Order: sequence, then C-alpha cells, then structure tokens
Amino acid sequence: MKLALDAMGGDLGPRVIIDGALLALERDELSITLVGDEEVVRQHLEQIPGKQKPLLERVDVVHAQTAVGMDENPVDAIRKKRDSSIMTAFELVKTGEVSAAVSAGNSGATLAAGVRKLGRLKNVARPGLATVFPTLKGPVVMMDVGANVECRPVHLYQFGVMASAVSRIYHVEKPRVGLLTIGEETGKGNNLIKEAYSLLDRSRLNFIGNIEGRDIFKGDVDVVVCDGFVGNICLKISEGLVVAAMKMLREEILKSTLAKIGYLLARPAFKKFGKKVDYAEYGGAPLLGIKGIGIVCHGKSNSLAIKNAVIGAIEMEQLGLNELIESDLAAGLENGEKGF
Repeated sequence: MKLALDAMGGDLGPRVIIDGALLALERDELSITLVGDEEVVRQHLEQIPGKQKPLLERVDVVHAQTAVGMDENPVDAIRKKRDSSIMTAFELVKTGEVSAAVSAGNSGATLAAGVRKLGRLKNVARPGLATVFPTLKGPVVMMDVGANVECRPVHLYQFGVMASAVSRIYHVEKPRVGLLTIGEETGKGNNLIKEAYSLLDRSRLNFIGNIEGRDIFKGDVDVVVCDGFVGNICLKISEGLVVAAMKMLREEILKSTLAKIGYLLARPAFKKFGKKVDYAEYGGAPLLGIKGIGIVCHGKSNSLAIKNAVIGAIEMEQLGLNELIESDLAAGLENGEKGF
C-alpha cells in the first residue's frame, strides 16, 4: 500500500511528520509519498540517522508549491491554493498513485480538499469526520466531530451507518449505536434528534436508543451519533479533561512524600492509563463518505500520532471501508430506509 502524507501540515513542522512516517514504514507492506516543499522535505530527510536510512527506499517526495495555514479559511484556501500540499495529496489519491491521504494541517481544508478532489460515495449526503474514544470496555466511534455543524435527520442516520463500518476495524461485528442527546428517554431532544431517532429506530442498524454524555465512556455503546457542533464540543472537552486531570493528579502527588512513594509503586499503572487516554494512540479522525481514504490528524500531532494515523489508513483500506459503507447504505435503501 502507498499513502500520501502532507509533510507541511501540523503545528510542529515537517520533521515530526517525517519521523512519524519512518515509524510507520517499519511495516514492510507500506510506502509513503511525502507531499510538500521538496527542498525543505529533502533537507529533513538528509538528517535522518543512519540506522533509518534503509527505510528511505520506500519514501517518495512530490513537490507542492504552497501550503494551507492553520488560520486560513478552508474553502477560500483550497480554491486559491490549488497547488497546496493537501490538494496535491488528494490529487494523488484521485489518480490512483496512492490509496490514502493523511494530514495534520488545517482540518477544514483537509475535509474540503477531500470532498472537492474525490467526491462523495454513492448515496452519501454529507461526508463527515469520525473519531475514536477509549472507554471502560473498548473503543467507541463518534460521528460527526466537526465537519457538519448543521444537519438534517438523514445525515445523522448516515453517520450511524458510516461509523458502524469503522467499528469493524475493532472487530465489532454488530456495533451498538446510540444517539447523543439530553436524556435517555424516547422523545428527549430537539426536532433534529427526534426525527433522527425515528430513522435510526427503523433502520437495520443495531440502534439501542438515546444516550447521554456521561454514557460515552462506559463502553456500553460502540457508536455515538451526533451533529458536528455537539461532537466537536465533546471532543474538545474530552481532550481538555484528560490534560487537566493529569495535571491535577501530578500536583496532588507532589504535595507529600507519602504520595510520591505511592506514585513510584503505582507508576506502571499510571503509564498504562496515560497510554489509554493519549489521542496519539488513535492517530487521527477518518474522513468518511468520500471516494477514497482520508485521515485528519490533530494539529499538534507528534510522530506517534502520525504513525498511528497511517496505520489506521492501512486498516481502512484492508477492511474495504468504503465498499462496506456503500453496501450498507444500499441495503438500507432496499429496506425502505430514507435516502436524501
């Protein structure tokens, strides 16, 4: 498998992206095309330690004249910067030179570039972003987490279908789907939630009903469906909570000698916990509903996050994710479920 990696995306610079690529290249079946300013990229490649030099045999570089900044308007940027690194990466997917594109750059521009270059899958009304959260029992997939802040009921239904397909990467054969709202009882929520509930309840999905925010991390649901406005708030609160909780815990440990001794004894458990809640372990957010595979990474992604995003793209390709989505949507239509 060959992937395109936006070398100019992200807050931490090309070297972190390249280091993540090299970590991923330890898998023999993979090769990577780095897309960006060729002179800058090759300067970083020249600094790679000798023991990693053999990995560069499976690295190509494709020049991109410009890059989209984090603070740029996504739609304007991809219209004006057609030769940007993210547009070039998705162009390589479109022409079949690579199987997927991964970027830690401007998330809105990555989404817009993927949709513009590749188009939508058959019967998909709105492509969107999914993310994976750790829970007490296993990973949960949430969709949408920021791509679509204003949705119709059919969009939420399709998010459920697409996110359920992603769950199969984690060996969940019949994902339990929950609709995120303000109460578990039927009828709780605004008109969008009520109408989406009706669609999901009549669908072929394993829909278990409404769930509240506190239920997400229990692990009793495999897929959480919501609009992008609510989903993005959930995502950012979760990221902030992890950072704050770790900081408060560290402060409490430093207050007493006894607590420090206890920490030393419990250090392995703390390390395992830290790994479980580290977003880098989950790579990036799949861009679902486009005719290809795209991964949107956190702007502050480190090399581990980039590596895991690349591996996630491989798993989606091996699973035949887009074929599953199209098949499930088509089966739903045959079952009388609403189109768009």
